[in-house]
Amino acid sequence: MSFLLPKLTCKKEVDQAIKTVAEKVLVLRFGRDDDAVCLQLDDILAKTAHDLNKMAVIYLVDVHRVPVYTQYFDISYIPSTVFFFNGQHMKVDYGSPDHTKFVGSFKTKQDFIDLIEVIYRGAMRGKLIVRSPIDPSNIPKYDLLYQGI
Repeated sequence: MSFLLPKLTCKKEVDQAIKTVAEKVLVLRFGRDDDAVCLQLDDILAKTAHDLNKMAVIYLVDVHRVPVYTQYFDISYIPSTVFFFNGQHMKVDYGSPDHTKFVGSFKTKQDFIDLIEVIYRGAMRGKLIVRSPIDPSNIPKYDLLYQGI
């Protein structure tokens, strides 16, 4: 399903998307087109893109083509999903130590829709961090690589 969503292939395109997407949540999925979990997430993103077109714009970013952002967001697990609103990086409290990105795939389309709605409403009120509406049992668990440094 990754062929249904637009792709950003270089740093300049990612920069342009962050600067120009206004009054909507910018969703950047960092991953690879040939990864099974990325394809599962892309399926959810593609199926919800039309429903969320008034609130969100979704792009796919290959981690190997944009190493600057891969390193900047410390993307060590793929897929990782990062959110922006009017050029501001939106953080989400998932109940995990990392609030900068969502790691893994969403379990259901509704989880993703709920998250976008919460980010959008929080951003419209001027918040830069919001609490995740996703059931904690539906959030993938992972260990931080640099814990305690």
